[in-house]
Amino acid sequence: MGYSLLRILPFVLFSFSATAQATADSAYVPKKRFLRASGELLITELLPWSWNHFVRKAEFSKITLQSIGHNLKPSSWEWDDNNFKTNQFAHPYHGNLYYSSFRSNGYNFWQSAPAAFAGSFLWEVAGETHNPAPNDLINTALGGISLGEMTYRLSNKIVNTRARGAKRQFQEVMGLLVNPLNGLNRIINGQWGRVYGYGYADSSSTLTTWLNIGIRHFDIRSLKENTRGNNELYFRLRLQYGDRFKPSNTPFQHFSATVEAGANDSTYMNNVQVTGALKTWPLREDSSQTHLYSVTMNYDFIKNNAFEYGGQSFTLKVLSNWTKRSRTKVYTEIGSGIVVLGAVPDKYLYYGEGRNYDYGPGIHVTAQTIVNFRDRLEAELNYKGSRFATVNGSKSSYILNTLSADVRAYVTKNLLLAAGVGQFTLNGFYKGKSNISEVYPFARLSVGCRF
Repeated sequence: MGYSLLRILPFVLFSFSATAQATADSAYVPKKRFLRASGELLITELLPWSWNHFVRKAEFSKITLQSIGHNLKPSSWEWDDNNFKTNQFAHPYHGNLYYSSFRSNGYNFWQSAPAAFAGSFLWEVAGETHNPAPNDLINTALGGISLGEMTYRLSNKIVNTRARGAKRQFQEVMGLLVNPLNGLNRIINGQWGRVYGYGYADSSSTLTTWLNIGIRHFDIRSLKENTRGNNELYFRLRLQYGDRFKPSNTPFQHFSATVEAGANDSTYMNNVQVTGALKTWPLREDSSQTHLYSVTMNYDFIKNNAFEYGGQSFTLKVLSNWTKRSRTKVYTEIGSGIVVLGAVPDKYLYYGEGRNYDYGPGIHVTAQTIVNFRDRLEAELNYKGSRFATVNGSKSSYILNTLSADVRAYVTKNLLLAAGVGQFTLNGFYKGKSNISEVYPFARLSVGCRF
């Protein structure tokens, strides 16, 4: 059920830019535009369908009233056989477009979230003749909300509305690439390139970015296999938006995101992880310490030449800043939550378009410790453990553990050297088949810059 909007997105931009009108307003205030938002959502449905139907001549695009009626029946829903990248990345990316169609037209987080579900449901029922899949609905909607809100805020943060000339155009283009529909609506609203005196389009929160380029290595170790992987060039982008130790009722007023890509890996984009706070409120605070509760919404996509995992989850955390008055900072997080749907590798499964993983809900625990010495040396330790029960795939259950340790040394205020090690550990328990126990250690070394 994969489809690609990226190849035909320029046609959308051309169509809308032709009707763009300037709105000379010194302080733009978003208005709710239901008809435009609904139209853009429909266009994000029609474009991939048109590509599949008129260019690819795909059989599954030949929809009829009969196929729609069939897909509307609850009995028609079934888990699909798409490959990992399609289900765990392509579908959430398109859900982000559904969500953004309303978010960039004046609607807030909670008002835009139903659009991700509606867009996914519409495609499952009327976008193709394949039976609708519950995994697509969950991944597209929940993943789309996480990616959509993150990219919407990031797109606005990139644009400085006081900037002019080539610098401003570069910012606008980057914002459009990060969130195409937000950039599109800036064109339609006449905001693109317009100078007005409120600084950044999003000036309410800070954004810190770390970009690292270096070498990484993966291995595979099990009872039957011990494979040494190749060293490969990779880049790692980390984002910290907002202040996680500031109470807030506004979703994603704080979020963190990590993106990794490798030159010789199984897929160029092999790590996208987003954690956004839905609500953060005080637990205890005094002059030296701060402790808060936080509920987060999480999106995970991990696919490299050794291991893969994808999931949508929610976590309740306790955040602690233990040394507010010291130049040596100690931060911790500890939390637990639910995995609404996780995709876990299955050594005994392979069928259809490349389905080699089981689906199931689960529970998880997380922990993090960061120690920063005078902003010159930083050590970070992360752990995440999950337990899954399969609802589609082999009769199985899984325990997945992720452990990583990183050290960053700042040569200057913004230039750093980084080194890290870690491992994924997967234990699978199967009915009627041999259990598995596998370890995927990794290491990375890089040079980075903080913006």
